[in-house]
Amino acid sequence: MTPAELSAHLFALVAPIVERRRAEGDGGQNGPELTAEQVVLERPKNRDHGDWASNVALRLAKPLGVNPRELATEIADAAANIPGVASVEVAGPGFLNFRLDAAAAGLLAKTIVDAGDSYGHNDTQAGRTINLEFVSANPTGPLHIGHTRWAALGDSIARVLKASGADLVSEYYINDAGAQMDKFGASVLAAAKGEPTPEGGYPGQYIADLAAHVLAEVPDLLQRPEDEQLITARELAYARQLEEIKRSLENFNVHFDVFFSERTLHAKSEETGTSLIDDAIERLRAQGHVFDADGAVWVRTTDFGDDKDRVVRRSDSEIYTYFAADAAYYLSKSDRGYAHKIYLLGADHHGYVHRLKALAGAAGDDPERDIEVLIGQLVSVNGARLSKRAGNIIEMDDLIEWLGTDALRYSLARYPADSPLQLDPELLRKRSNDNPVFYVQYAHARTASVGRNAAAAGVDRSEFAPELLTHETESALLGGLQEFPRIVAQAAELREPHRVARYVEEIAGLYHRWYDNCRVIPLGEDPVEPVHRTRLWLNDATGQVIRNGLALLGVSAPEKM
Repeated sequence: MTPAELSAHLFALVAPIVERRRAEGDGGQNGPELTAEQVVLERPKNRDHGDWASNVALRLAKPLGVNPRELATEIADAAANIPGVASVEVAGPGFLNFRLDAAAAGLLAKTIVDAGDSYGHNDTQAGRTINLEFVSANPTGPLHIGHTRWAALGDSIARVLKASGADLVSEYYINDAGAQMDKFGASVLAAAKGEPTPEGGYPGQYIADLAAHVLAEVPDLLQRPEDEQLITARELAYARQLEEIKRSLENFNVHFDVFFSERTLHAKSEETGTSLIDDAIERLRAQGHVFDADGAVWVRTTDFGDDKDRVVRRSDSEIYTYFAADAAYYLSKSDRGYAHKIYLLGADHHGYVHRLKALAGAAGDDPERDIEVLIGQLVSVNGARLSKRAGNIIEMDDLIEWLGTDALRYSLARYPADSPLQLDPELLRKRSNDNPVFYVQYAHARTASVGRNAAAAGVDRSEFAPELLTHETESALLGGLQEFPRIVAQAAELREPHRVARYVEEIAGLYHRWYDNCRVIPLGEDPVEPVHRTRLWLNDATGQVIRNGLALLGVSAPEKM
């Protein structure tokens, strides 16, 4: 029996009790209307207290005007008849502790194996259309250590949201317009000419490499007019650098559904002669949020909690500000059908929170409902060296080569985004239980090894007798496996994939203890019995859950280590 099934049974029997109590006047006509969300089950911290616990009687007693322990006793008497429930005990002031019979608890093993990769998926985010933007580094250089953290977190958040039923697109905003791109192009061109890096430009061996690429593509570049030289160098280097960024992300097992170019916001339509930014400003003006003052164009974002109104075009310029592009980009997301927008930004972007929320309000959205701005904190790696190519950063590619994708992704997703993080490379490279990713992957490899050895010994899954799973470590392991769908849903709702990492570590520990106590393969010449075949189901179910959990973190599940 799954927690959802037990919760549904409990709701079905508590609802009439509440209605009767209200009708009798114990709580008056103001007594509570019971909802399914109020019937919550939790795993007791002490397994001696049962498989599941509920505080539903405590939550309902006061508004009903009854003694909580008395109400709990009435519920317990009714709940004892739920199929698969061995006993229900009232504890403390009115807690309900449920024990499942072995057969009902053990059925979960087959449920998991039959569900396969879909076990853990849920519908708690169904109906939500979400645009999740993360990384979005300028295409003027390689991805660095900070981008590595946002890539791991953002991709894992996308995975848990999709597993929870969200219609989600993961998006990379390419900042490919403006002065920085011109400085980038000038830097590449200077390198092609053998000249020093221009003031405010980009240094590093990667610029020289890009210059060599440009000259290989256009051997007569330096014989062309100067304006053409700059544009050609900029565009060819930009295309190559963006290609390298995409390659780095794919090597890190991070996939983006959309790469959105900022240039599309500035481009003039052949039909209307206006850009998406022009159109966005006029849309905001039509809603009464744009005004002109001192020769400049402003958005009145203070109406929506911003600390000051924002300029979208200055008095001395025909060029729009970055905020104007932000406005057009936000509206573009809405126009593409994404009602909810999530931005994952770096630690130096705290100032964006209020302005983006104010922008959502000006666009007619609810700033508290339709937009989230998640700020990630910095990450460092002990002993990491600056990139030889870039000179002043620690590159993602170098980190992947040094520590490996699995160790990096798992470690970066294992902590909340708002926690500063310092990684220990010696630990991440250890093949021991001190290394969390090794500990979990080893547990999965062990389940695969048990499966191979079982097949060699003639143990298969041709029989399933869940009532035989009676050992205390089996009860504990099954209790843990039941939690996976709830953990995934919670990680999605809170945007906290680290909950999945901590969960699979717990499952690995429960599995190792079970492995030490319960044999899948008979000893010596002992015959294969139903209990061995049934335990193989539990072994394979555990492997499936660990595999599914690691997949949500973008981490592999090796079958041999």
